[in-house]
Order: sequence, then structure tokens, then C-alpha cells
Amino acid sequence: MKIIAALISCAFAITACTNNSTALNLDQATFAGGCFWCIEAPFDKLPGVVSAISGYTGGPEENPTYGQVSSGSTGHLEAVQVTYDPQKVTYRELLDLFWRQFDPTDAGGSFYDRGHHYTSAVFYHNEEQKKLAEASKIALDKSGRFAKPIVTPIHPQMKFYPAEDYHQDYHKKNPSHYNRYRTGSGRDKFIQEVWGTEKPAITSHQKYSRPSTAELRQKLTPLQYEVTQEEGTERPFKNEFWNNKKAGIYVDIVSGESLFSSTDKFASGTGWPSFTQPLVAEHIIAKTDTRFFMTRTEVRSKYGDSHLGHLFNDGPAPTGLRYCINSASLRFIEKDNLEAEGLGEYTALFK
Repeated sequence: MKIIAALISCAFAITACTNNSTALNLDQATFAGGCFWCIEAPFDKLPGVVSAISGYTGGPEENPTYGQVSSGSTGHLEAVQVTYDPQKVTYRELLDLFWRQFDPTDAGGSFYDRGHHYTSAVFYHNEEQKKLAEASKIALDKSGRFAKPIVTPIHPQMKFYPAEDYHQDYHKKNPSHYNRYRTGSGRDKFIQEVWGTEKPAITSHQKYSRPSTAELRQKLTPLQYEVTQEEGTERPFKNEFWNNKKAGIYVDIVSGESLFSSTDKFASGTGWPSFTQPLVAEHIIAKTDTRFFMTRTEVRSKYGDSHLGHLFNDGPAPTGLRYCINSASLRFIEKDNLEAEGLGEYTALFK
């Protein structure tokens, strides 16, 4: 009986842990850039990263050991799997940090560590990561920062095997040896010569946030609160922006994050503001909505977590999409006021 009770208890614990991970809505990213100690360390220090695990990926060998991988016989690369909170740090920001840790023009290894198992790669976990990784690689290649072309490949995710315990958090367990290794390998000198004191642009999670429920009740009108916090829907043709023809951008009424532009707004005839595409794709989250005995795609803001409206596939060219949005979830900023609102980067849309 004690054994059965223990098994039941264990099952409940596993279920609780799984549900908690789902509730946290965490994402994963996998990067290789030579010695995994030196890739794990910077991600460990990044706000929004829950964990960074050193390991092996890219080869067919199951459960490889460090000895097997370092022999070059498995096809695996030393890599790091990053678990992160996308509400606090974006995949684009992870990429920006990653590119600054190694020489992406070296196809034969990493600094004085030579061989395929020390080469670099991005292993994307979904199509959005693939798109962002490819775009960041192209941008880096065209930046002129490197005299030679960027050779880091971008691959679909493969089975990841955590490395032995003594490799995890090596920069914390053995800081003296870790620092000597970084310096001796030439990694730190290379980073200093290429990047100097320039820091990655890790700012999105600091710029936008969702106020507390008490603050929202004071800040929002009853209709704005019902729409953004309780998934309500305002009346068609009886809302603020359905027929707004002024030039400017629309931001989240809760967080202020940029969502849509008047340049993508069109008359859908539905009585709600409609857009062919978002202004900043990373600020839009799409979720399946099965309420009211139908399946629809709900649209929410990333940092404010506001209910905005729904996405449909009956829009005009070029996207064929219709973002059907509640006016009550938006604040409109006219083009002449963008500079004063700290959004001068968008003025070019209206020239």
C-alpha cells in the first residue's frame, strides 16, 4: 500500500509540475557557439531566462557522453538549451545576445577548439524562430561588422541531450578555471575587438508591462476593462475608431505597446477597426478561442495581455488577413504627436 501511495503521490507531483510549466507559458531556444560553458554563462545572467542547460544536439547518437562528442565521432555539437519567459525577453533579444559570443565566420570550430563539435548553429523550435533567426543572420552579414561571410547554419530543432552534471553552471562552480579558459582561448579578446563596450539591446521587457488589476480598474473605463480583461466585445458601428481615417498608430490601452498603423487599416464593413497586419508582429499573440460553440483565433497583446479582438482570413491583399479589433482596447496617437509620445521611429510611415 505504501508503494501504491507513493506512486500516486509522484503522479500528482508530475502533473502539477507539467501544469505549472504550461501556465507559465515558457518557450525554448537552442544555440551552439563553441564551448557550451561560454554560451551558457551569458544566458544565465539574462533577465527573463529561467534556465540555460549545456548539452549536445545535432547528431544521431543517443545519450552521448562528453568523451564521445569531443572525439568528433557523434555528429553532435556542444550546445545550450535556453528556457525563457517570452513576456520578459524576446527571441530576437536572445539572438542579439547569441551573435556576440563567438566568431560566426569560423566554419572549422571556435577559437582554439577545433572540429565540427565546436562549430556554431541556431536550432529553431518553430517557424517564427526560423524567420527571426534567418533575418538576424542576414542583417548581421550586411552590417559590415565582419570582413568574412557569416557561416553559422540555421537548423530545425533536434533531440537535445543535457551534458554531465559537472558541466552545468561551470562558470559558477569553477570560476577561476572558466575565466582562464575564456581568456586563453581568445574568445574575450575577439568579442572586445568586434563589439567593444556595445551592449545587446535587451529593452522590450522593461519598456512595456501590465499594471495591477487595481490600477487597471482605476485607469480604464468600464467598457475598456470589460473588453481587455474579460474578453468582452463592444458594439459594432458604436465605437471610437471603427471609422477613424486619421493618420497615426494604435497602441495597447493597457501597456502602450505599438500594435497597428493607419497605413494598414481598411474599411471592412463590420463596424470595428480592421487591419491587414500588425505594426509590430512580436507584440501580437494569437490564441485559439472555442467560446460560443465556435473556433476562432483570438488576438491579444504580448506585454499587456489585453484581449484585442479576433483574426480572420477574409481580408484584402496583400495579406488576406483581417485583424478585427475592439476600439476599447486601443489608444490612437496621431502622426504629428508621435515624437512627443516617444514614438518618433514611426513617423517615416507617414512621409
